[in-house]
Amino acid sequence: MNTFGTIFRLSSFGESHGLGVGGVIDGMPAGIKIDMDFIQHELNRRRPGQSSIVSPRKEKDKVEILSGVFENMTTGTPIGFVVYNENQHSSDYDNLRETYRPSHADYTYQQKYGFRDHRGGGRSSARETISRCVAGAFAKLALNSLGIEIKAFTSQVGNISLKGSYQNYNLDDAEKNIVRCPDADTAEKMAELIAKVREEGDTIGGVITCVARNVPVCLGEPVFDKLHASLGSAMLSINAAKGFEYGMGFNGVQYRGSEMNDVFIRKNGRISTQTNHSGGIQGGISNGEDIYFRVAFKPVATILRDIRTLDYSGNEITLKAKGRHDPCVLPRAVPIVEAMTAMVLLDHYLLNKTKHM
Repeated sequence: MNTFGTIFRLSSFGESHGLGVGGVIDGMPAGIKIDMDFIQHELNRRRPGQSSIVSPRKEKDKVEILSGVFENMTTGTPIGFVVYNENQHSSDYDNLRETYRPSHADYTYQQKYGFRDHRGGGRSSARETISRCVAGAFAKLALNSLGIEIKAFTSQVGNISLKGSYQNYNLDDAEKNIVRCPDADTAEKMAELIAKVREEGDTIGGVITCVARNVPVCLGEPVFDKLHASLGSAMLSINAAKGFEYGMGFNGVQYRGSEMNDVFIRKNGRISTQTNHSGGIQGGISNGEDIYFRVAFKPVATILRDIRTLDYSGNEITLKAKGRHDPCVLPRAVPIVEAMTAMVLLDHYLLNKTKHM
């Protein structure tokens, strides 16, 4: 399945070392003013080569809009777009033509399709997420008119993590450093750890936290289309994502119901909750409080050191990876998490709107 969403839908295409990557967006409301500088900025946050702790691959990642926008306004018709690849080093992957890299999609793709593009992982490459960032930027522009704000940030790298709640930090500060962590001191420690791991030819994982504010009440459906289920599905579709939790998540198991219940209060003329252990979602439906969740990302599977593996014939070999790879996906994954969140929220907003027409 290469299509995401129900009403607001993205169908993506392209491979890491093909001509380019892109997509078609369906269901974008008409009459939304489009800021191309903003859309390009969102892509720039994801692109490689932006700092010393990410892949040095040099790509402009310049997006071209092919349809669906006229005089900087959405027309309500399908939005086609493409980003051409410009800096592939396909020869770096020649030694992988008949090799299964540990913890990659090589083996599963080969078994499922009987054939695979070995260059950079082909369709399984994180370069596919370009299309998500473009679609997410369009979704953000639509959500802006509703006052919905989405902020993601790096909250943990390895064993270095932010202390306390997201409410203790100015989340805008996350864009002031290369790790995208809202606390400068913690960000410096994280950057040092990533640099150290990179020098050792290794990689490291971590956690991204995302917060959505001003989300209206009633987004999400009972039973199978719960809002948190849609968010979880979206996040776990991102390359290297290994875990999802919202609200108190796994931390909540150590408390009793009397400690976890979010008591209703009247605040600023509306019904609110005294605490927000539920993460802004109750019964699968948004309750008007901040939606917050965490996504765990594994260490990048490609490490620049000798590793044992098997070839297509089942022979044991020693593999030494080449190419330009991220020692940690977190800094570049932050805008992807935001993009997928925006797509989910806009899709559920449009779904909810159709049920009340």
